[in-house]
Amino acid sequence: MPESVPRSTPQARWLIAAGPVAAFALAAAGCGLTEPVAATPPTPETTSAVATTEEPLPTPSPVITVASVPAADNALETLNTLAVKGRAPKTGYDRDLFGQAWSDDVTVDGGHNGCDTRNDILRRDLTDITLKPGSNGCAVLSGTLDDPYTGTTIRFVRGQDTSSAVQIDHVVALSDAWQKGAQQLSPQQRADFANDPRNLQAVDGPTNQKKGDGDAATWLPPEKGYRCTYVARQVEVKVAYRLWVTQAEKDAITRVLVGCGATVPAPATTERTETRTSIATPLPEATYTPPRLYAPEAPTPDAPSTYYANCSAARAAGAAPLYAGQPGYRAKLDRDGDGVACE
Repeated sequence: MPESVPRSTPQARWLIAAGPVAAFALAAAGCGLTEPVAATPPTPETTSAVATTEEPLPTPSPVITVASVPAADNALETLNTLAVKGRAPKTGYDRDLFGQAWSDDVTVDGGHNGCDTRNDILRRDLTDITLKPGSNGCAVLSGTLDDPYTGTTIRFVRGQDTSSAVQIDHVVALSDAWQKGAQQLSPQQRADFANDPRNLQAVDGPTNQKKGDGDAATWLPPEKGYRCTYVARQVEVKVAYRLWVTQAEKDAITRVLVGCGATVPAPATTERTETRTSIATPLPEATYTPPRLYAPEAPTPDAPSTYYANCSAARAAGAAPLYAGQPGYRAKLDRDGDGVACE
């Protein structure tokens, strides 16, 4: 069980702020959560987990946050640009259709930096981290997570029995994306989607398991103060990859954003008005610039694949350990999900 203790001032960090506007009473209701019982932190998997002068690699850009009424308005305006459709069949969905887990061979932020995506996100979202010596500033051995989903503080220690305390959530679940447009994406685009830092967040492991592949209509973070940022990130990702939303999902996102201060546009009317002559110079109409859409480079032909039935086969071939992105690496061989298989 991960060590979890209440943050001293969770709303000071995650509460949606509305400036002088008093419409954020909903976000302020995020207290009263049942905090997990603190547990003794587990022992790291290696005795070399000490501070090192090895510098970490560059981390992905920070994620968007909704911390003002204008930001909530922008998110709602962007939501209204998404197509509204029913779910496509889940038939044919497989995790492997989104590429190798935590692959570095992607064209999004952090791709081709020599480090797997999971460790990229751990370095971005954790504080007080300790890096694994000899990993070129990549692998995170330990650190502290201020979990946005639960409002608790979690101690992360890498290891077969401890790494799962902190998991990397796909803000828009892969299965949800598959049913809302990702079937039409190319294999490279789906791999980019699965490793895009905009769609990834280090969170409490058990809470991530409860979310499953739910969308905003079926699951929201227990920490109410983070919900506006959470749904705004879903909107940003779906716009970037040209996915759609269901009507129930759109209604749920709209309710969250309105609770953060966003204003629902009034319905258009066709009233006849008296024609008047005015000498005033009309103001230019406001224009909306949508977020940057996904435009990856053309994928290159896949290199010949290498397959090892199990870690014993990989060791017999002298290929172990296998790192994410290397030939022969598969997520099924990476039992602790840290990007290194057959350790």
